[in-house]
Amino acid sequence: MTIAPTAPPSPAATAQSAANHAANPAPAQCTAVVGLQWGDEGKGKVVDLITPGYDAIVRYNGGANAGHSVVVKGERHALHLVPSGIMHAGKLAIIANGVVVDPEVVLREIDGLEAKGVSTAGLIISDRAHVVFPYHKAEDELREHVLSQARSAGPGSSVSSASKAIGTTKRGIGPAYADKAHRATAVRMGDLLRPDVLEKKIELACAIKNALIQGLGSAAGTASDKQYTARQMMDWATPLAQRLAPRVKDTTYLLHDMLADRKRLLFEGANAALLDVDHGTHPFVTSSSTTVLGIPSGTGVPGSRIGEVVGVMKAYSTRVGNGPLPTELMNEIGSRIRERGREYGTTTGRPRRVGWLDLVAVRYSAMLNGATALAVMLLDVLAGLDELNICTAYSLRGKRVDRFPADADELDQAKPVYTTVPGFGEDITGVRRRSDLPEGARAYVDLIEQAVGVPVGLISVGPDREQTIRV
Repeated sequence: MTIAPTAPPSPAATAQSAANHAANPAPAQCTAVVGLQWGDEGKGKVVDLITPGYDAIVRYNGGANAGHSVVVKGERHALHLVPSGIMHAGKLAIIANGVVVDPEVVLREIDGLEAKGVSTAGLIISDRAHVVFPYHKAEDELREHVLSQARSAGPGSSVSSASKAIGTTKRGIGPAYADKAHRATAVRMGDLLRPDVLEKKIELACAIKNALIQGLGSAAGTASDKQYTARQMMDWATPLAQRLAPRVKDTTYLLHDMLADRKRLLFEGANAALLDVDHGTHPFVTSSSTTVLGIPSGTGVPGSRIGEVVGVMKAYSTRVGNGPLPTELMNEIGSRIRERGREYGTTTGRPRRVGWLDLVAVRYSAMLNGATALAVMLLDVLAGLDELNICTAYSLRGKRVDRFPADADELDQAKPVYTTVPGFGEDITGVRRRSDLPEGARAYVDLIEQAVGVPVGLISVGPDREQTIRV
């Protein structure tokens, strides 16, 4: 086949085309929304806000350990597995292969949403997604029990001398991902639709898990007589599988078919960058790839298709569970921020640890994810404070550093170097334009933008959809 040559465009036409594109850039076909801190940044609200511009919302990692909150007309919806875009009718909400699915939790969410009048007709689950079984939860709890008794002999830091428990939600997420790597004992959603295959896999899994649970129980000093049989697990799985069967599909081909049809996809990350199993504060991390780097393996969509990345960050820092938090506030200010921000875990209800904003951490996460825009959440929570501290560097072993350490013990030894700026006393929950923010709030956002090197595209000044400044 011969393709006839065409005359090259003139320089003037090329310049005009570039100018037109710069003034009216085509929207990205694929956008990712990711957390830039230790989770709970407000990703659910951001996904809910921008969902109208997309055809499908895709969860690509994590499990029921994630908790995304969406507030619509004053009503709060807590979602753990179902993508936040489900609140918009006519959109596909896809749980992709990188997620580990607890069938009981996803059905509970479906029933809860339907009871509130929210249609879940568009919810689809990958046949490649792995299943969380009751024995995964038992293993998770026993592992945490064993780790909580293990203390390092190393002197000095709170990380090395404290309990080695990771602080998991005990939802069975880590053991389910471990089985995915172990392969022989793993069960995928597609297996739930094939009883003969499922029973063989469960028989092997129960034999191994029973021995493991007994060993962990002995190590924890709480010898467990809990044992699982294939019959029990089949009885547990069968009715769940029957209800979910119509939703289980090959989402890899589905997503590529949508891309071929020029449909727009929005990828919703669970947890956050600093909890990434490879790039977070190891070992105090989750068990999946939480950054945009997890999208290709978690969905089958190449990373080259991601055109925009919205990095979501709180105006301060929080963390649930164990691990270092350099700017942690163990005082009245920390308590005030916790109460005003309702900083209690969506999944566990545990109070979150609170600290000043750490821009060393945010800058690292923005770099890692290739963030093209920032969403600054919960800025309204800081109203009323006379001064605000922002960590712009660390002091580590007497040296000033501006790079995020790769190891939890290193980070635990880092002392924050603060830049102090005036606070703002005004209530900003009614503000809808960046230019209308009080001077202190504007300066705070400006500093974030300059330090991270990424433009702020959205500012949240309250929990509801409407309490948002779109820049």
